[in-house]
Amino acid sequence: MNTATKTAPLTLEQLRAQDAWNQCVNYEKEHVNIAKGLPALIMNSGLMQVLAFCHEKGKANEQVATHLRTWLNLRFNGVARDPGFELFMQSLLKAQPTDYQAITTEAYAWLRWMRQMSSARLKQDKKD
Repeated sequence: MNTATKTAPLTLEQLRAQDAWNQCVNYEKEHVNIAKGLPALIMNSGLMQVLAFCHEKGKANEQVATHLRTWLNLRFNGVARDPGFELFMQSLLKAQPTDYQAITTEAYAWLRWMRQMSSARLKQDKKD
């Protein structure tokens, strides 16, 4: 690729992919397994219930949830930092149904990338 050529702004999909790639740099197999399982958990139980579950479990679960909250906060509030579990949950509790649905949809979209990127990165690290 010619780097001297002007590049177009990144698409939302590219931004999701880049964020997932950057966030999973230190992921281990446990993190990858968690990322792979979260979409199904969200579908069955709901976003808030799954975030509460991850917070309660702590460690790797909370780390993946923190990365998800950080992305969602960037997308919906324009701030690239984790607002923290309690503040994020409070904002979800007060969200309009359409906003809550949009946030959940965005969580699925980001998790699709996280599942792929974390798995690929873990496999790559094992080769190195």
